Amino acid sequence: MEDFFVMTKRALISVSDKTGIIEFAEALQSLGYEILSTGGTKSLLKENNVEVTGVDEVTGFPEILEGRVKTLHPSIHGGLLAKQDNESHLKQLEEQGIKPIDLVCVNLYPFQQTIAKSNVSIDEAIENIDIGGPTMLRASAKNHAYITVIVDAADYGTVIEQLQQDGKVDAETRRKLAAKVFRHTAAYDAYISQYLTKVAGEENPERMTITYERKQDLRYGENPHQKAAFYRNPLGSEFSIAHARQHHGKELSYNNIKDADAALQIVKEYDEAAAVAVKHMNPCGVGTGSSPSEAFEKAYEADPTSIFGGIVAFNRAVDGKTAQKLVDIFLEIIIAPAFSEEALEILKSKKNLRLLTVPFDRQTDHEYVYTSVEGGLLVQDQDSFTLEDADVRVVTKRQPTDEEWAAMKMGWKVVKHVKSNAIVVSDDQMTLGIGAGQMNRVGAAAIALQQAGERAKGASLASDAFFPMDDTVEAAAKAGITAIIQPGGSVRDEDSIRKADDYGIAMVLTGVRHFKH
Repeated sequence: MEDFFVMTKRALISVSDKTGIIEFAEALQSLGYEILSTGGTKSLLKENNVEVTGVDEVTGFPEILEGRVKTLHPSIHGGLLAKQDNESHLKQLEEQGIKPIDLVCVNLYPFQQTIAKSNVSIDEAIENIDIGGPTMLRASAKNHAYITVIVDAADYGTVIEQLQQDGKVDAETRRKLAAKVFRHTAAYDAYISQYLTKVAGEENPERMTITYERKQDLRYGENPHQKAAFYRNPLGSEFSIAHARQHHGKELSYNNIKDADAALQIVKEYDEAAAVAVKHMNPCGVGTGSSPSEAFEKAYEADPTSIFGGIVAFNRAVDGKTAQKLVDIFLEIIIAPAFSEEALEILKSKKNLRLLTVPFDRQTDHEYVYTSVEGGLLVQDQDSFTLEDADVRVVTKRQPTDEEWAAMKMGWKVVKHVKSNAIVVSDDQMTLGIGAGQMNRVGAAAIALQQAGERAKGASLASDAFFPMDDTVEAAAKAGITAIIQPGGSVRDEDSIRKADDYGIAMVLTGVRHFKH
């Protein structure tokens, strides 16, 4: 038995992503490893003068079924799964003429990249589901007490360094590499399950497996005593903070990311030029206009106090004129489809100001919203319901004017993004007062109306949910509101309608609420 296993170390290499693989194989060969390989990897290594033994030479069996079967053989998996200090295992290997494999370097068919293509067919996607690769990786990772298994080119240097210095890879590194393998194969299977679940039209499947990749470590979470990191969905929407490009400023913090996402979700509601200012996950000012500069002026005027230290998002490229207005106040982040060269020069004078661009032309039709609760996960569709989708009814004696319709539409777009209970007072181009996160609706209205002040006269009021009593209508009327838009659905809707009629207010019911907890 001892004579049978007196042999050089063996490394099995089979990779789709061939980054750095030639140098890695050359280093292994210089350390005395016999290289086993398949298909394109074998050809590439041979072309670069690396001595390679084909897997078919080891198995005595050719690759078949267009390469679908090549490594699925006892001569390979016996060498991967044998305990190399177990006499029974070694005896069985000798009886079958199988020699151990000491190092495995495998990465998988590019399934993720394949399904990310806009025109991918299901047949193409299926052909890019790797079978042999995950099987070798899982076998090697299970047997990491004896085998070094590598799935990431970033680890090539560490492995070679340890082999050169110590002649082996230490147990701690082998275990970390094995853990990475299982994370990798779990993510790979998650992509496949997500894709096939979508293709099959399954909603709310009995199990949900989702996977994210780390984008960055964060200094801390919501508070300095909380550890945090930022992960992104590699197949998620490019129209997102997770895939945004940062041009300037400090790294984003946990709270920056949440606020920036909130701002982006609001500004995408608008077709005309719009600017949205956000503080603590709520809009503090929203404005529209003929240009980003005009839109920002209105967003700023909506609440010049709260915007301090806030985040501003635009749905138009920021030009020099707009940048000059932005640079005069303290902001954490500015988000836009693009910045002109002049704008970048102006804004980069603020050392810590983060400047982000997001591709507004790549908005997706559908994304799920995931919310963690202790011990579980809530999953829902995005609230993409618009006023155009609603069955809108005028329920008062007076019909809204064109100006009031425009003002109500403005408020309705904003109120769905305000923490409940939510009230928004607006005209047709800007918010005037926002009441957010109150335990009762009339309290939210009181805050919004107080903030609007004299500007409430002739303005509209939008509510994210129905009025349980007519007290909100009463408060709105006394402040000078002339039009109200709300979902309706209360058993006391008639009380609110009568109160609106008493004051000559036009009231519209949408039948759709927009709670945001």
